[in-house]
Parts: sequence; structure tokens; C-alpha cells
Amino acid sequence: MATLAHAIRAFHQGSLSVGDFFAQVDQVLAVGSGDSGQLLAILDEEHTNFPLPPDVYVVVHQKIEDLEQAKGKADSDRTRVLTSLSGPPMDAPAKAGRADSTAEAELERIKGVGDILNGRFVLEECLGFGGMGMVFKALDRRKQEASDRNPYIAIKVLNVQFRGHPKSLIALQREAKKAQKLAHPNIVTIYDFDRDGPTVYLTMELLSGRPLRQILREPDFKGLPYTEALPIITGIGKALAYAHERGFVHCDLKPANVFLTDSGEVKVIDFGIARVFRKPEEDVEATIFDAGTLGGMTPTYASAEMLEHRDPDPRDDIYALGCITYEILTGSHPFGRLPATQARSAEVKLQRPKNLGLRQWLALRKALAFDRERRTPTVPQFIQGITGQSRTVKYAAMAGVSAVIVALASVTVLVNNRSPSGSDHPVANDTLRAQLPAVAPSPVSVASVLAGVPCSALAATSREGGMLVQGYLPVHFSLDRLKEMLGGAAGGSNLTFDVHQISDDDCGVIDVFAPYWRSNREAGASASIRTEASNGELREGDPLVVDITTPAYESYVNIDYYVLGGGVVHLVPSPRAKDNQAPANYSATVGSLGNWVIAKPFGNELVVLLVSPVPLFDSLREEHESRADYLQAVGEQLKRIAGKYGSDRIAADFVQVTTRPRP
Repeated sequence: MATLAHAIRAFHQGSLSVGDFFAQVDQVLAVGSGDSGQLLAILDEEHTNFPLPPDVYVVVHQKIEDLEQAKGKADSDRTRVLTSLSGPPMDAPAKAGRADSTAEAELERIKGVGDILNGRFVLEECLGFGGMGMVFKALDRRKQEASDRNPYIAIKVLNVQFRGHPKSLIALQREAKKAQKLAHPNIVTIYDFDRDGPTVYLTMELLSGRPLRQILREPDFKGLPYTEALPIITGIGKALAYAHERGFVHCDLKPANVFLTDSGEVKVIDFGIARVFRKPEEDVEATIFDAGTLGGMTPTYASAEMLEHRDPDPRDDIYALGCITYEILTGSHPFGRLPATQARSAEVKLQRPKNLGLRQWLALRKALAFDRERRTPTVPQFIQGITGQSRTVKYAAMAGVSAVIVALASVTVLVNNRSPSGSDHPVANDTLRAQLPAVAPSPVSVASVLAGVPCSALAATSREGGMLVQGYLPVHFSLDRLKEMLGGAAGGSNLTFDVHQISDDDCGVIDVFAPYWRSNREAGASASIRTEASNGELREGDPLVVDITTPAYESYVNIDYYVLGGGVVHLVPSPRAKDNQAPANYSATVGSLGNWVIAKPFGNELVVLLVSPVPLFDSLREEHESRADYLQAVGEQLKRIAGKYGSDRIAADFVQVTTRPRP
């Protein structure tokens, strides 16, 4: 007797026409070969190995759903979801052979390849499924008319079941609005939503690559090495942390909703059923419609609380992230693909992955706790544990930047799977230390002398038994000369020096930011930047990783790399990291996984952290520009901001790195 699996394989091999295939599916369903839950599982598994054309998949899925309704069954613990395609799309079903009139009528309701939406978007290729519908590669005729070099976008068209929901248009509008708020390098960019007659669709960024699910379902996949898995895991984590900070839970995180681009980026897609877990009174829309009521979640990756229909919580996403992490590392689902409620009832025991250290294993095990109260509370804490970091690191949008070559002539995206060394050394490049005989100095006279040194950023802070002089001094102004000046002014000494000498080419940078650096130091250096490179030395191809902290007030973070030859590369904000707003007393590691990569020219270069109470500019500047032009513009902006908000609301810090070619 034919089974659903046999029918799918026969159709995939070309043995059945689309009409014969549907007839065989109807026969299988008529004889009752398993309940709808089993049949949906078979459909999902076979579709993974033998991808069906998108329209055919929709019809079969609908037939199984209709079977359940006809039998009057309702399983409150199981929700349904359309899974992503795991293989290249095939020809449309109408081309596969003859089809009976019923099948043709069903397929006519679905937009497909060759159709044009609103006279503008030509659907050229079906890319797969999200939880709400089919995703197509589409030609945007308006972009084509404007001679845009890349006139293609992605379009999500609502599937038949979802489109029939009375609130489907509301759902898509909510998805577009939410996704537009979630503008992050690790979240797919959503443009807009619209409708063409009964067809409702969403336009979005076109990605080139493949879903994580494809990798995990490859026949010989047994897991990735820890160092290769880590960038994927943390890329997902950064997207979730960003969404959680803004009050959103994904609610359907799974490998099919994680996309790995050809350029090495990790993108989380399909926030379509994300539900607001914070519902501020002013956001009345949050209480009007909840896309989660459409029942779109995947039991294999859903937390027990989601399956029990409890209110959404960030820890639901953490459970899903734990499942995905385990699968990336081992090639297997942690609970044999059992839903959390069933695995809990069966008391399934987790097995420690062979390639995971004890600390990382404890972090992963906690993320997979069935009980929400025992589960890891935040994504940053999970990432901290799974990476083995010894300090708490917050991953905001600024921590999710793609790899960039820091060079004068160009800024190029690279793929870099290195994990940071985790070292915590402050920069000590060209640091000059000296001790003078012990005599009590005068703070006022010392400060006045330091302020008079040209092309410098110097500050003296009190310490037990004397003073520490820190900062930056041009190479043409010797340390011995500074000692003599301070010795005379203070009547002697007991001064300790921690001074970096900079190139004369960096004088313009120092002159603009020195007042804000000095006041920041005198106030306790609450805004700080330092590199994780040992002694601040980086070789060609090394990632640039910096740790930053911000003052005790909400601020906007700017990080700029001043390269040799007169250029500046804007790291944050930039087209790759647009969101740079930080809460009070914020800390982050920037470049820890989406690393900036060092390239020529080589030498001593400055990285500048600047925080301000409002954005420096109304719009993003070019990612790479002339140093002179930028310094003039930023100098004028800082004067304006200081005049309105006070100079004490602006803080700066420098870190000097020494870059060298790789031997």
C-alpha cells in the first residue's frame, strides 16, 4: 500500500504527475495512514530530503490540515508551521505533467514564478518558505528603470492558509513594522508591505547564501568544530539580544530561520510571529493583534511554556537557541527532536557534546532547562557562558558589525571565523614610564603645564604618594622635555608617567578630542576604549576587537579608526552598524565575532571613542572619508552640542594600535 513518503519520493523522481501525486496523497489520507501530526512530521522529513515544489507543498500541507478538521481533532499542545525549503526550487507543478481540475483550482490561488505584483515586482524564483508564506526572488522594475546595479529584492507572499485568516493583512503590517524596528546587522532588513488584490506580500532584503537548516540536514553532517560554530551561535545571539532589548521575542527560532550569507554574515529571519512581551500603555497596537494567535511555532524548538500557551518570554528564544547550538555542535537535536513537553515527561537526559568544555557545557545545559525559571535569563549571559568569557559582555547592534578591512583606500567585507583571544590587556604600545624624586607637586601648576603642551592629550590624576600623568604626546616633543617642565613647575617630582607617543600626523585628531578626553580622565574615565590585542599589536589579517564603556547617562557611541595616510573609517555608526544608542553605564565588546580585519598601510594608528548626549549627525556619513573633512565637521558639531548640553556631556578616549605585516 502506498504511503505519503513513497508518494513524495515517486513525485520527486518524476514517476508521478502532479495530478497522480495528489490522487495518491488523497488515497493515503482516505485510508487513515496515521494521524495528522504523524503525517505532518513525515511531510516535513521527506520534504527535507526530497524538496517539493513550493505550491505542491502548500496543497499537501493543507490537505493534511483539512483531514484533522474533518475528524474533529484538536491537539492543543501541538501547533503547526510551514517549514523552509531545504533544497533548490523545482519547476512549477503545472509543468510537471497533467493535473486534475481540483489540483489546478487549488494552485491557481497561489502566486508563483512569472507573476507580477502591482505591475512592479516580477517573481523570478521561489527561494523557500517562512512561517507565513513563500519567499521569492523578485525583479523591482522601478530599480531597473533607475539603472540600479542590484534591482532584485526578496518578496514574501502569504500562503493560502494564512492569507485566508481574517487578520492576515494586520499580521503582515505588524511584521513589517516590528521588523523595521529591528534594524540590526544580524536581522534581515524589511522594506515595506503591500497587497495586489487578494495577494498580500512583504518586500525585504535579498540574501545570497543558504539557511542553517540545509547544513544541519546534510547526510554526513556530524557537527561543526567549536571555533567554527561559535560565530554562528553568537551571530544568532546578537540578533536575539537586540530584539529582546526592544521588547520582542522571536517565538519561532529554528535552523530554517537562520540564514548564512555568502559573505559570512549570520541573519535571523522571519520575525513574523514575534510577540511583544513588554506592552507599554502607549503602544495600543500591541493589545489589538497578536500574530502568535495564528499558531506559528515549531514544536521541535519551542519551549515547554510556548507549547503550554503561556505568555512569551525571552527565555523561550534562549531554549530554541540552546537546541540550535547543540545541533550545530553535534549534528543532532538535544532531545531527539521531541517537543520539550514530551522530552520532559520522558525525563530525557542530555548528553555532553565531545567538543565542548565544562564551562561551555554548563551554559548550554542551563539554556536547555525545561523550566523557564531555571533557564538562562538573558542571551548575553548565555553567550558569555558558551564563549567561556570571564566577564559580562552586552551584545548590542554595535557588536554585530561585519568583518571590515581597515585600510585607507577601501573598506572590504571579509569572512573571519576567529574567536577573540579573550585577553584583557590595556594598550601599552610605545608607553613611556619614568619616576622622578619624591616631592609633593602642585596640582594646579601641573595641570596648567600639561594644557600648554601642543598636540597633546595629557592629564594628571592624584594617587597615593603623588600623581600619575597619562596621555598622548607627539614624537617631536620628548618625554625628557616634559619631565623638565613639570619638574620646574611642581618643584620636583613624585610623578609617574604613562604616556604614549603619537605621530605628528595625528595632531589634528588629538587637538579636536583632547578637551573631552581630558575632562573624561579627570572625571574618572567612565568612557573608555581598549583593545584586546596583546600590547596593542596587530598583524595583517588579525581581527580588531575593542572593549568600551560609557558614562552614567544615556549616550550615543561613535568609534572611528584613523588610518595612516589621512583617512578615517567609521566603525560605529556605519552602514553596517547603524544603531549606536547606549544606556547609562553600558559595556560592550565590539568586533568580537563580526571582526574588523587589519590590512595595510601599517604603523601606529588611533581608534577614538566619542560619546555624546545626542547623535553627532542627522544621517550616516560615508563609511570611509577624508580625515580632514571629518575632523572639521565633527569639531563644529561638538561645539554646537557642548553649547546646548554642556561640554561635560561629551567624553572621548583613545586607544593606539601598532599594525604590522604578517611575516
